[in-house]
Amino acid sequence: MTLIKSISGIRGTIGGPTGDTLNPLDIVKFTTAYATFIAKTLDAGKKPLVVVGRDARISGEMVRSIVCGTLIGMGFDVIDLGLATTPTTELAVRHHGADGGIIITASHNPTQWNALKLLNKEGEFLTAADGAQVLDIAQREDFTYATVDQIGQYTKDDDFDACHIADVLSLNLVNAEAVKARRFRVCVDTINSVGGVILPRLFEALGVEYTILNGQPTGHFAHNPEPLERNLQGIMQEVKNGDYDLGIVVDPDVDRLAFISEDGSMFGEEYTLVSVADYILTHTPGNTVSNLSSTRALRDVTLRHGGQYFASAVGEVNVTTKMKEVGAIIGGEGNGGVIYPESHYGRDALVGIALFLSLLAERNLTMTQLRATLPTYYIAKNRIDLTPDTDIDAILQRIKQMYANEQVTDIDGVKIDFADKWVHLRKSNTEPIIRVYSEAATMEEADALGKEIMKVVLEA
Repeated sequence: MTLIKSISGIRGTIGGPTGDTLNPLDIVKFTTAYATFIAKTLDAGKKPLVVVGRDARISGEMVRSIVCGTLIGMGFDVIDLGLATTPTTELAVRHHGADGGIIITASHNPTQWNALKLLNKEGEFLTAADGAQVLDIAQREDFTYATVDQIGQYTKDDDFDACHIADVLSLNLVNAEAVKARRFRVCVDTINSVGGVILPRLFEALGVEYTILNGQPTGHFAHNPEPLERNLQGIMQEVKNGDYDLGIVVDPDVDRLAFISEDGSMFGEEYTLVSVADYILTHTPGNTVSNLSSTRALRDVTLRHGGQYFASAVGEVNVTTKMKEVGAIIGGEGNGGVIYPESHYGRDALVGIALFLSLLAERNLTMTQLRATLPTYYIAKNRIDLTPDTDIDAILQRIKQMYANEQVTDIDGVKIDFADKWVHLRKSNTEPIIRVYSEAATMEEADALGKEIMKVVLEA
């Protein structure tokens, strides 16, 4: 059983003792702490408003009822979106002029997990400093609830999906007419969550013919929900055997996006952002940002278009903070997360899909033809499970010392940049593991580099 408190929110497995899992008492505690934090940011006498949305996880309705009830008990008005993607909820915060938002989702984690992702009034994730305040309030448990005549009101907004789709279609570089003219045929895996609700509506608006796999939002995931190649054999085979232009895969809360080429091969989740950035930069040159664990291909594409590339620590809020700092016009994460500020500062698979299809339509390319136009790198993604007595800081310090003659970055774990490859070790924000990502010119070389570093860690 696990409870993780980090920059990515409050995340844990359902069921078990309090303090060690995401259970009803801890859900109340952290929701109350968040509400207390939000209330302190408001003008005196203002009635606070928070938007709540959730993915289709089995535990989602249970968590939703506790979160909404707790907010109402704190004197907050609540707008409940019901089943909604993470980016939908982010946009709804701004649309409704709310003071914050809570997204109930554990993103790519398996069924037994759930989480509270916390938003500010801009519909963006709390900064590390603000998140630390919420955790401090939760630790102190110095809570005050509303009297009966001050409790909040509950309102449902069951169709904000339409507003989200309208926002996507309004983006200047979404070429809906070109997409419609191309008459794409796509196969889509929505992993039994909210993608199965909203994506058919997006495809219909874009004139795209679609086949949905795992479309019922039951929360009973048909396979491991992280959109990695080892989990996607079903859709890869379907695309290979069918007459499709491409396959599209999202995670349960629809902020990550991966593509399958027309021959059934993985396009590469790292290349979701790289492709979209190449398209954006062709029309509007500028700067880009991705995190330290993302492919060098974005840097190469950015320089090719005359822009500057910047790296951030891992975590969406770290990426968006850096994007604002350097005025980036596109950014995101190599896990298939596209952040396009013209829409909003959040990973959004709907925005990514619409821009990617616009790219394919305008350039009249197949997936394999497009992939051949981009720099070629391969990333090996390994992991080391942690035990309670693992001294991560000591391990990372040892790695730094061993490779002191190379370019070392330590703003988030340790990244070692060699002339033609790199390796990055960091403690996950979402799971009790050390992630070991490595990139090189071939998958064999990338994996060998990662395994070499893992051996050092395991020996330590």
